[in-house]
Amino acid sequence: MKRYVILLVVCVSVFCLIFSIKDRLSNDEPIGKSSQESTSLDDDILLFEPQTSIQDITLPTQDVTTTDTTTTTTTEDVQQTSSTDYIPLNFDTQKAMWFAFMDYNTILLDKSEDEFRQSIEQRFENAKDLGINTVYVHVRSHGDSYYISDIFPKGKYYNSDFDPLQIMVEVAHEKGLSIHAWINPMRCMDTQLMENLSSDYILKDWCDKYSGTYINEYNGYWYLNPYYEEVRQLICDGVAEIVNNYQVDGINIDDYFYPTTDEDFDSPCFADSNQSDLLQFRRDNVSKMVQEIYNTIKSINPSVEFGISPQGNVDKNYNEQCADVYLWTSTEGYCDYIAPQIYYGFDNSTCPYIDTLNQWIDMNKDSSVKLIIGVGTYKIGLEDVWAGSGSNEWIEDTNIVGCQIDYAFNSSEVDGIAIYSYSSTFEPTGDTSVIDKVNQEREYIKESIAKH
Repeated sequence: MKRYVILLVVCVSVFCLIFSIKDRLSNDEPIGKSSQESTSLDDDILLFEPQTSIQDITLPTQDVTTTDTTTTTTTEDVQQTSSTDYIPLNFDTQKAMWFAFMDYNTILLDKSEDEFRQSIEQRFENAKDLGINTVYVHVRSHGDSYYISDIFPKGKYYNSDFDPLQIMVEVAHEKGLSIHAWINPMRCMDTQLMENLSSDYILKDWCDKYSGTYINEYNGYWYLNPYYEEVRQLICDGVAEIVNNYQVDGINIDDYFYPTTDEDFDSPCFADSNQSDLLQFRRDNVSKMVQEIYNTIKSINPSVEFGISPQGNVDKNYNEQCADVYLWTSTEGYCDYIAPQIYYGFDNSTCPYIDTLNQWIDMNKDSSVKLIIGVGTYKIGLEDVWAGSGSNEWIEDTNIVGCQIDYAFNSSEVDGIAIYSYSSTFEPTGDTSVIDKVNQEREYIKESIAKH
């Protein structure tokens, strides 16, 4: 009889324990935050401690396998999870627009959080109405940050406590837009800003201790030297900080690579390399940087896209800025998309639009790298002083950019277009004739985008 009593007591205890656990689980808060709550000024989610040195920062080093990133998702597919588990919103046909840092002078500097949010909501809505589905937002233009960073100082147009990138991410996703964080990896601030920069930042420390090696001055600006592993690591740490802490859908870098062909710019490291071809030496340095950025992104979230926007002139890319666009377009593991800035009219003497477009199409054939064609609205109504016999084309002709978009999409090799920039498209400056011409051509652009 005692044995049965003991058994009964045990069974009752187990039952009570199970009931208690079930009750506690039913009253728990959800583990994950929504995408709009994932990053705020009060969240303790930043990857690095303040004033962390480059030697203290390590990134994932596992091998990265190339992942198909062409799958289109919708806003309903975006998971409400951390940035590393986030499923990016990207489109098979990208219709993008650049939002440059200069605009922060009027919409961010000395503005409240509500004022900035309202400006971004209006700008993204205007872009969406034009037919844009992807925004490239400038978050590092000169070795700085337009987000909360523990590595880089705030940009000169960012003097508030709120996080502009988090707001832009939230607004973009609310409107069903893909958002790519746009950075300039090598270009840093001018000499005056560098002189006034706090020594807490590694850029200032390098400027004081390693000028001429890690960081070099040219024409009033400082540039990071990608020959050195420590420099490439710093650049990758900055990328990791963004991809880890924000639900961005991509990272985009543009055409500020080597600023000069002058041999003195990086002569110490070239001598150290024991190589004989300076241009190839520099191309290899840039390609190492590009590949390591790609690997950094994929090690955190393989579905976040990495794009490069070199200048449109292929020869100048290769032989002046040392950007090996032939390698990047033909070889996996460097970028997911390439967006050459073909900001030339049809009658440009050096790089006529159609010939240049076809050159990029031929380079990109049979490649897994997506080809996005960059077109510019900033020349509309103005003389193109470098265009030779085509210098007046943007004054005399109409619907140039709309026609360029049509020509691009007529090729099956083209995967999208990108327009530079928001301000030149929606906020033109100059005399009345220029403003009227831009406003008219904006309607043509909208019609062209809608067709594709």
